[in-house]
Amino acid sequence: MQQHRIEITVGVFILLGLAAMAFLAIQVSGLSLNAAKRDTYRISASFNNVAGLTARSQVQVAGVQVGHVTGIHIDPLTVRAVVDMAIDKDVDYLTTDSIASIKTAGVLGEQYVSIAPGAEPDILGDGGVIHDTQSALVLEDLIGKFMSSMGNKP
Repeated sequence: MQQHRIEITVGVFILLGLAAMAFLAIQVSGLSLNAAKRDTYRISASFNNVAGLTARSQVQVAGVQVGHVTGIHIDPLTVRAVVDMAIDKDVDYLTTDSIASIKTAGVLGEQYVSIAPGAEPDILGDGGVIHDTQSALVLEDLIGKFMSSMGNKP
């Protein structure tokens, strides 16, 4: 009987551990169980380079998540990457002169879109476009420029 009780206790601890691991995996990945229930509006922005940005990446204002990337595609006319975003409805302060930039969380972390609101009185609505953008900084390009500049010095 004692052996049976120990096996049940170990089984319960293993199940609790698996549940904790699943919870942490969902939290770290940025997924949300209530994301589908959020009331959002759509905006977009064009970038020269979105290196590493993916659908479901976070959209942040001042480091606070206010939405997520819903899709990325190429505009055939400008040959620029267009990033479509879903922004929470309660974020009603993004102006038409806002600046969207692609940032990296940490040194080698995931990419996300950071929006800096401007000072214009006109607010972005559903279907709005952010025209002022800053593309992703590609680490390989920086290293290449540094190495080539070091090679040119006597």
